[in-house]
Amino acid sequence: MRVHHSGQPFTDPSGDRLRDWMGVTPEQFYDRSRVAILPMAFCFPGYDAKGADLPPPPICAKTWRGPLIKALGTVRLTLAVGGYAQKWHIGGRTSVTQTVTEWRDHLENGVLPLPHPSWRNTAWLKKNPWFEAELLPVLRAKVKEVLDD
Repeated sequence: MRVHHSGQPFTDPSGDRLRDWMGVTPEQFYDRSRVAILPMAFCFPGYDAKGADLPPPPICAKTWRGPLIKALGTVRLTLAVGGYAQKWHIGGRTSVTQTVTEWRDHLENGVLPLPHPSWRNTAWLKKNPWFEAELLPVLRAKVKEVLDD
């Protein structure tokens, strides 16, 4: 809800975690001339009965995601953050864990799958220490490489 009210993606603790993963400052992250942030929906879909965020409505991505990605032109690195973005960019019906585990295969195509940086995934991060040890250094190096050009 905080992000919805701010009108800017990732203006919450999830954004802080994502920027830390990427090794960038907020100024770099929100520099529209260098970073494009395309959420799977441009709205907050609300909460479910347990208080968790509802998934992005599929109609959103079907309506505008393809044309916006095409308008971006050449994109050197795509971070597929969370399962919905991973299914859009990578396809398949595998779990987030499997997709992120196979990150090297996807990076060959310029896509780096990441779990969602939500606090709800803190247990996942603790259960998968390879993410921080192996993937994050590569993520930071790739982001730096792209932003330094």
